[in-house]
Amino acid sequence: MEHVLSPATLAELRRPRPYPAVSVLTPIHRREPYNAQDQVRLRNAVAEAKRQLESDPAVSRDRRTEVARHLDRALSEVDLTHAEDGLVIFAAPGEHQVWSLARSVPERVVLSDTFLTRNLVSAQTAGRPFWVLSLAADRVTLWNGGVDRVTEARVGGFPLTSRVENFDPERQQRIGDLPSAFREERTRQFLRETDTALSTVLRDHPRRLYVTGEPAALSLLDEVGSAAKGAVHVPHGGLAHGTPEAVWQAMRPVIEAEALRNTDAVSRALETARGRRAFAAGVDELWQSARVGRVRLLAVEENYRVTVRDAGDHLILAESGDLDSREDIVDEIVEQCLETGADVRFVPDGALGEADGIAGVLRY
Repeated sequence: MEHVLSPATLAELRRPRPYPAVSVLTPIHRREPYNAQDQVRLRNAVAEAKRQLESDPAVSRDRRTEVARHLDRALSEVDLTHAEDGLVIFAAPGEHQVWSLARSVPERVVLSDTFLTRNLVSAQTAGRPFWVLSLAADRVTLWNGGVDRVTEARVGGFPLTSRVENFDPERQQRIGDLPSAFREERTRQFLRETDTALSTVLRDHPRRLYVTGEPAALSLLDEVGSAAKGAVHVPHGGLAHGTPEAVWQAMRPVIEAEALRNTDAVSRALETARGRRAFAAGVDELWQSARVGRVRLLAVEENYRVTVRDAGDHLILAESGDLDSREDIVDEIVEQCLETGADVRFVPDGALGEADGIAGVLRY
């Protein structure tokens, strides 16, 4: 299952496909007892996709058979033991993908000539992804970070390892020669290689970067390379050989403090916008502003969802399952704002007060 959405991957997903490109979305659950019916729900969603293929006169028999086969293959690749909050299956002639999302999605099946990507974009933004690079003289590990955990990232050649000969920290501590590894030329070369590998990862997957390690390691990386120049240093050794839980516990106070600063900054920006009459709130007003590129800053509470129906010139509240209802309108607004260069921030539930879950600063 896929988890990391890079700009290149998103562009590939958005390119036109031979009809039909099938998108199957279903909410799932991480924990019992709520996840007991997830397998049934998922199979029903795939069955509905096949039913729509069967009843669509624009789909030839051969193409229907091929896409159905890719749906079955995608279903067999789903691992619900590592599920998050939403699951998306893409299937088209000659291909299929399965995406696990840390944000719920509406239950729906869409046949089109492109895949439905707005839920992926919104989940990626809400997850506030970041990288953690953990340094040691003999190993550098890259971690993929999100809202509540990190996992080891095996991309760009990471983890990197280097043989450190005759390095005995306990002996060196006894004789007063600690640390020495980060003064050796082989370690300098190792961190140059690390810088090169990191540059490639950040080019393909740009995001916030934190670097952990002993102070000597942090200084040396900045000295020999440039990829981590804008990174946040976290002076904490031992994490290159650590577990994901150990890395998360070391990073958690840093991430939480940054999230608090982010929420405060958003609140100040919205308050200033009120005074300049550049403030917007509510899904209808922001949907209209997003469509014409007026939104400069969009703030969304983390679990805000609303179902609406398009009444032409505005949106009206609707019930889930109503004819023509749109259950992922928030994700649509998020994607549209990102497309027009807006800064999109997710904040804790209740942080926007009377703005009812979504607010923004307008450009004009």
